[in-house]
Amino acid sequence: MTMVRKELANGTRSWTVEVFYDGDCPLCMREMRMLMARDKRGRVRFTNIAAPGFDSSDLGLDQATLMRKIHGRLPDGEIIEGVEVFRRLYAAVGFEWLAAASRAPGVSLILDAAYEAFAKNRLRLTGRCNDGACAVGARAEAVQGTS
Repeated sequence: MTMVRKELANGTRSWTVEVFYDGDCPLCMREMRMLMARDKRGRVRFTNIAAPGFDSSDLGLDQATLMRKIHGRLPDGEIIEGVEVFRRLYAAVGFEWLAAASRAPGVSLILDAAYEAFAKNRLRLTGRCNDGACAVGARAEAVQGTS
């Protein structure tokens, strides 16, 4: 039984969204630290996918998929990704108005496009690429060209 299912069965789950973030990404960590500081009610479960011992098999996703863009999990086990993760995170820490505004038709399209562009270039933009290869976390895997 997975940890999420155990929490649901035992009634011990208090989080409304779990975020799978790259703890080796300086920009990502800045955002996560801000969210952690604002998460006074424990509504977010923070999971560092770059931590030694992290195992993605419980999610049905591989490490490379998780590294391509931010992913989250809802209490029912549904996997979400991209801007929707940020919407859920911001709503969970008290920025419901920001999450709602991000759903406006024009705003949503712009945010989705901007995040996709960032995600594709995240490793390069955060200084983790050398000679066309981008280092991926503590596992020192190499991703050619994208992430």
